[in-house]
Amino acid sequence: MAGLVWRFLRVQVLNEVQYRANFLARLLNSALSLVTGAAVLALVFGEVDRLNGWTSQQLLVVMGVFTMMNGFVQMVVMPAALKLLTDIQDGDLDHVLTKPADAQLVVSVRAVRLWQGLDLLTGAGVVAVAVVWLGDGVAPLALVAFAVSLVLGAVLVHSFLMIVTTTAFWFVRLDNVAELFSGVYQAARWPVGLYPGWLRVGLTFLVPIGLAVTVPAEALTSRLTLQSLATQAALAVALALASRALWRAGLRRYSGASA
Repeated sequence: MAGLVWRFLRVQVLNEVQYRANFLARLLNSALSLVTGAAVLALVFGEVDRLNGWTSQQLLVVMGVFTMMNGFVQMVVMPAALKLLTDIQDGDLDHVLTKPADAQLVVSVRAVRLWQGLDLLTGAGVVAVAVVWLGDGVAPLALVAFAVSLVLGAVLVHSFLMIVTTTAFWFVRLDNVAELFSGVYQAARWPVGLYPGWLRVGLTFLVPIGLAVTVPAEALTSRLTLQSLATQAALAVALALASRALWRAGLRRYSGASA
């Protein structure tokens, strides 16, 4: 199983490195995004010292985590989701289902876009700069909590998008998934606690991008509580299980091109 997944990833990477101009384009895109985000923070903190208790350095950590998670989404999750939508619509999912491996796992790793992952590196750099700027240092336990919550955030985002995409087994055409998710995901640029109560609930439980970005940032800024981490872990497990169950139910409805 692991060997097959590795082969898929290797083939995708080899395909991507053929188009090195994409590297420069993505690098420019990442730089513009960071400059824009930093400019917005500068404008906000030109008027106030804190934003609901968050300092400019702490919000820079949030921006870094946001950028890292966006890199993961654009490199792994969104390409896989869009490819799955196309395969369901055209009946081409048969090619995956006939392979001697877990189909959901193969679907998740077969469309990696390497250069999109530059945001992972630039986001990590922003987080490192912000942590140094904070000046208090980061305890080893906080680093562990950050790593754990970052992985849980990735599981949350991946499972949520898989759930949305898998509904194509019933609705067939979901052409605007990428645009809708990208629009909603922009809300994660700011800590979820800054939003009104109704929107905070929505960004935590309905579209869990708030937990995916804010909780890792809280781990590095001494704001993380055990309740927040437990909530993130519980929701990640729940969405992963729901994603798996919906996938199996969807396969029972799938007829494919060979039917």
